[in-house]
Amino acid sequence: MKIAVTGKGGVGKTTLSGTLARLLAADGYRVLAVDADPDANLASALGIPEENYRGITPFAKMKALAEERTGADGGYGTFFILNPKVDDLPEQFCVEHEGVKLLLMGTVEQGGSGCVCPEHTLIKRLMQHLLVQRDEVVIMDMEAGIEHLGRGTAGAMDALIVVVEPGRRSVQTARQIQELARDLGIQRVFVVASKVRSAEDLEFVGEALSDFPLLGQVTFSREIMDADLEGKALFDLGGEPVAEIRKIKENLIQLISSMDE
Repeated sequence: MKIAVTGKGGVGKTTLSGTLARLLAADGYRVLAVDADPDANLASALGIPEENYRGITPFAKMKALAEERTGADGGYGTFFILNPKVDDLPEQFCVEHEGVKLLLMGTVEQGGSGCVCPEHTLIKRLMQHLLVQRDEVVIMDMEAGIEHLGRGTAGAMDALIVVVEPGRRSVQTARQIQELARDLGIQRVFVVASKVRSAEDLEFVGEALSDFPLLGQVTFSREIMDADLEGKALFDLGGEPVAEIRKIKENLIQLISSMDE
């Protein structure tokens, strides 16, 4: 399965991504978690100790590696390889924890010229490799812009999950993501209701996004706040939110399977 999780900032998508990854690893899947959000927090959500990930450099910042792999030794404005070798990079640069391998992508800051730089090329090629050629479960924690997905990789996505909290701005972001997904040809776009405090909250999300399949809900809870405050994985603390995300995982697998039939 290749799954991307996105949504407006602060809705809980990283918590969902990390917990889904840990649940799938506990089920015996080989899981590759990809942090493609500029505000990289997936390592903490997976429960990786800070000393194990503090020194990791995102691929977007590996200028020397990008130039080496693309042959762009002259830097910007020079000719370079658009299909660089990347198949050895996941094993070389991942951090592994409790059956989950983590990769940090980062974001390439491009100038107003819109040029395609070596770092951007490396990331695009690496994403294509992860989604098309790898056989693990891939969970991607993405920003709302889903900028790392292109037409060459979007077709390999099994599901795009939009995390939505009860609120108009979050719903508006979901609609924008839906349009981006359509442009890229992504057919399976699901919603998870997050920070739900009442039946009215869940009803609001369901009615506002009635054309999205709803995978489930994550209730606003003390366990999620404690996990964030303590820098621990929600999966390791357990409780009702983990049970809710386990149900989301089961619904997701069932829906993907039924759509493949």
